[in-house]
Amino acid sequence: MKKTIITFGLGSGVVSSLMMAATVPFAGKISFDKGLIVGYTGIVLSFLLVFFGIRSYRDNYCNGQITFSKAFAVGISIAVISCICYVVTWEIIYFNFLPDFMEKYGAHMVDKARASGASDAAVLAKIEQAKKYKEMYDNPLINAAMTFIEPFPIGLIMTLISAAVLRRKPGAQQAQSPVPAS
Repeated sequence: MKKTIITFGLGSGVVSSLMMAATVPFAGKISFDKGLIVGYTGIVLSFLLVFFGIRSYRDNYCNGQITFSKAFAVGISIAVISCICYVVTWEIIYFNFLPDFMEKYGAHMVDKARASGASDAAVLAKIEQAKKYKEMYDNPLINAAMTFIEPFPIGLIMTLISAAVLRRKPGAQQAQSPVPAS
């Protein structure tokens, strides 16, 4: 089980990390809103490996049979490894290559509030919120926790769906095969 989890977890993590590394530097140029869509699309694509990991484990180690709970355990383990890779990549990118990311994102938040016709008080609240986000993101532990929370719900959903679709109870294969005629 460990080999399957590590292989598919790292594979999923590499996909999400590469997608992040390819898109985050351009988030300001393509707009933060479109960058968000591209980013979450990459996360969803990377979590497709949860499905394939569960299926591989079921077919190669469980004789084609797996319970929902075992499939869930395999899938969530793959998702956690992928999320850890995502966090490590973000920490490296943020602290080494994009230390001004939160200032740019904060400016985007304020500009968006102004464009929507928000009151001066609401704009000031956005400015304060942006400052608080910047302070939080400058702490590597809080940054890591918040970054982990980004992809994890998607990994959880993909795990639940995959475990439900791929579960096969013992004896299910015999019940599906036709009975020979005498």
